[in-house]
Amino acid sequence: MSTAASTPSAQNPSASSGRPAAPARPEKRKGERGAKIIVGLGIAFILIYCLAPFYWMTVSALRLPTQGRSTDLIPNPVSFENFRAVFDPSNNFIRALLNSLVVAGGTTILVLILGIAGAYALARLEFWGKVLVMFAIVATSMFPVITLVVPLLKMFSGGFDWFPFNWINTYQAMIVPTMSFALPLAVWNLNAFFRQLPVELEQAAMVDGTTRMGAFFRVILPLSAPGVFTTAIITFIAAWNEFLIALTMVNSPEMTTANVAISKFTGSSQFDTPYGTKMAAGLIVTVPLIVMVLVFQRRIVGGLSAGSLK
Repeated sequence: MSTAASTPSAQNPSASSGRPAAPARPEKRKGERGAKIIVGLGIAFILIYCLAPFYWMTVSALRLPTQGRSTDLIPNPVSFENFRAVFDPSNNFIRALLNSLVVAGGTTILVLILGIAGAYALARLEFWGKVLVMFAIVATSMFPVITLVVPLLKMFSGGFDWFPFNWINTYQAMIVPTMSFALPLAVWNLNAFFRQLPVELEQAAMVDGTTRMGAFFRVILPLSAPGVFTTAIITFIAAWNEFLIALTMVNSPEMTTANVAISKFTGSSQFDTPYGTKMAAGLIVTVPLIVMVLVFQRRIVGGLSAGSLK
């Protein structure tokens, strides 16, 4: 029986010549090290670029109200007077936070209901012009908000005979226009999730005796939960941060949202800008969103990436 295949010279050609295996090239190691340094510097730049405004907002909020124009990187002394000024009864900030919660929550719920139905229909039904409908949905989200504010304001104030309702200073005047921008994104995002689910799942459920609607609620919707959750988070954040529509459609202090209320904060006089108070209010509005994203970051990332995998 031949043992040539098991000899050291057969397994390692360099052993027969008495030469050791060639080590890794120093140039390659230097190139890899340089690439890591470049990537690290890029990540550090992005972090500094993104976190610097938030850090400055925090520092400004922790200064004394009289140090609003200070440029020190560290507040000295640390003060919470700006936070107490935010919740002054004259600012009505707690009511503004509740209004923002109602608008953002209502927008999210309605967008999910309509978005799920529309995305499922586009993913499962075949009809003429389906691609055009998809592009039309995306195109509607590209219109600047300012171009729609004037006609919406006229319509909601009863300026058209075919729309006799006066919606000024109401929640629906803020929710409905915000939906027009959040709904196309929801439909486009959810459509990717429904399309990746095999049709055989619904067919198997229907063979077992359920209806198409029952198969959707019992099989498809639970499997698409990551996409629905991600869409809900993105929609809520977009509605929470909306400013122009809320500023235009509402002029009553009782219906003002948090973002609009912050823009109307005044200092000790008419021409005084309370920088510290505005920064503290901005911190109060921003921190819940940051905490929510950090808590659900795995679900958000998983939901965004799941729709791209077949």
